[in-house]
Formats: sequence, C-alpha cells, structure tokens
Amino acid sequence: MKLTFATLVAAALMAMPAIAQTQSSPAPAPDYAKPETWLCLPGRADACAANQDATIVAANGTQTVEPFKAAADPKFDCFYVYPTVSLDPTPNSDMKAGLEERTVATFQAARFAKYCRVFAPIYRQITLGALRTVMGGGAFTADRAMAYGDVKAAWDHYLATENKGLGVVLIGHSQGSGMLKELIAQEIDGKPVSKQIISAMLLGTNVAVPEGKTVGGDFKAFPLCTAASQTGCLITYVTFRADAPPPANSRFGVVEQPGMIAACTNPAALGGGKAVTDNYLGTRGAGLGSALQAPWVKDGPAVTTPFVKAPGLVSAECVRSGKFSYLAVTVNADPADPRTDTIAGDVVILNKILPDWGLHLIDMPVTMGNLVELSNVQAKAWAAKKR
Repeated sequence: MKLTFATLVAAALMAMPAIAQTQSSPAPAPDYAKPETWLCLPGRADACAANQDATIVAANGTQTVEPFKAAADPKFDCFYVYPTVSLDPTPNSDMKAGLEERTVATFQAARFAKYCRVFAPIYRQITLGALRTVMGGGAFTADRAMAYGDVKAAWDHYLATENKGLGVVLIGHSQGSGMLKELIAQEIDGKPVSKQIISAMLLGTNVAVPEGKTVGGDFKAFPLCTAASQTGCLITYVTFRADAPPPANSRFGVVEQPGMIAACTNPAALGGGKAVTDNYLGTRGAGLGSALQAPWVKDGPAVTTPFVKAPGLVSAECVRSGKFSYLAVTVNADPADPRTDTIAGDVVILNKILPDWGLHLIDMPVTMGNLVELSNVQAKAWAAKKR
C-alpha cells in the first residue's frame, strides 16, 4: 500500500482533539445520488472489487494460494470511510478519487466483500498537504466540518435509498474512523437508527470509555463488543508491538478525559486475553514510510499474490501500559523454520524507527481476517435477533 510518512502524520493529528475550524459552516454536500461520488458501490468494477487473492505461507515455508471470492448474494452492508491519504494540493480534497484513495480501499475495504455489499463515499477530507502546512508552523485552513458533512450526507443517502432494512457494519480507519466516531455520536448513538447497526469498527483512533466499563465516554449507549454474538457494539484499537509500547509522547492509545481510557477490543479475542490473529498482510509490506517486508520464505519462491496470510505468525492482546491502552502485537518468531521472523509496519524515517507511531500502517492487516469473519458472525446474530 503506497502510504507516505505524511499519511502517518495525518493519522496522528486526526487522533487528536478536533482543531479549531476557520469556516463557520460547511459547504453544501455533494450529490450522493451520482455514482461518481462513491469510491465503492456494489456490483461495480471499482477499488472494492480489486484482486484479494492471498498466498498462505505456512511455518514450514509451504505456499498455497487462497483465491478470493466475493459474496454472490450478500445479506448485509458495509459502510467504509477511508483514512487520510489525499495528495491533492488543496486543504480539503476534491471529489475525484485518485490512486491513493483507490489503493487504500483495496487494502482496507475490499476483503469485506466476501460477505457484504461495500459502500464507500468519496469525501472532501483534510489532505496531507494541509497537515504538512500545520507541522511547518502554518495556519490550519482545512475545513473538518465540510469533510464530516460529506460523510453524513453520504450516510443519509445510503439510508434513504440503499439500505432497505439491511443491517450495516460501519468501518473506518484513522481520519475515516474520526468521521464515523462523530457520525455515531451525533446521528446514531441512542437513536432508532442504531437498530440497523450490526457493529462499528473504528480502527486507528482513540475512543474514550470509562476505565473498567464497556459503555460511556465518547458514546452514551454504544458499548464495546465483548462477544461475537453481540450486535450494535464497537470494535476499536490502535496497535503497537508488544516489545515496543507507546512512549510518553505518543498520541495513540490515550485520551484526555479524566477517568477515561482509550478503548481496546481485540477482534481475535473479544472476551479478552491473547490470541493468534487471522492476518492478511501486504506482500511487499506496509508501503512508503516503512521498511520493505523481508522475504516471506528464506530462499523460497517470490509471492505473486497481493496479500500474504501467515498462520500462527502474529498474536495480539489488549494491554495497559501506564496511561496507554492498545492492542499489543507479538510476532511469534521461530528462527528454526524458513518463514520470516519479522513483519513490516514500523514507521522508518532516515533508517530510524519512530516508536510513537506504533504499527498504525498495519492496524487493519494484522487482524483483517478476524474483522471480516466477525462481521459475518455478527450479521447472522443481528438477523436472528431481528427475526
């Protein structure tokens, strides 16, 4: 996935409290009745219909291709909002999907088409350029209210014209999670439409919850998921390596509200504890801003699929470290076998790892299979309750 270091900067800033806006009100929203305002729509050859084939790399070095097949008759919907990726030169992006938007949707949303219809609106997000300006000491001139207004307008259009009573999973990462976090708080939490929500997966962002509780904080009636059979609940986390917890300057995994912590739900073990994850990692790694992935098998053939699934290689557990709460990722290295003992994902600038960023680039890939399968299990539970 072609993500620059600036993408990570954007992600971190989006995890911070909202920056004061220079605009008093958002511009009129796009017309989401027009297909060109959507990055992904069901039945269309777009970013969410891209090749999701993966090579299963076993610990003994054996490679087996796992073909991907989208659902022929999906029974529920997924509504996805992508992270900060826009390379547009303006503070807010335009409504034309570039390669960066299409690529991130392919890596983060397309696999959910195994079970659901995927809807992903284009929105006038805060761009990488706007955030670089702020980092350089310039004024913040982007309009976050406009970005959110677009997402809300797309959601309203989807509900009015496409939903037709189906359950829906909300999926976001980074800035996209921030947009959905606001949407849930303002339009869904405690309201009748919440009955349509199978679950919300807000990844790579901080969601406040009272310490020791599963509900409260940022959401008043939208609890954390603690079981796969639970619906109308939240899955959220930020990732760090287990042996490299967040340093004091990290803005991930921590919230400002007194008595609150950053929520963490492990999709591989919703009830708690450490579990091996069902990972789907980029074959070449996490993209620019990160080291390249080492060969998956020592002296083995090159992997030809876009994704790799490495059974047993990664484990994860929600942990506390001081004021931080996060998903700790362990690579179960075995130097005796031919499979790689490392996974790419750290932010590396001038050959130096920046520990405060954690594994933000691979928040979703390390548990992607768990997230996709969980969406289907929860959708079945939602349908059963509705009946």
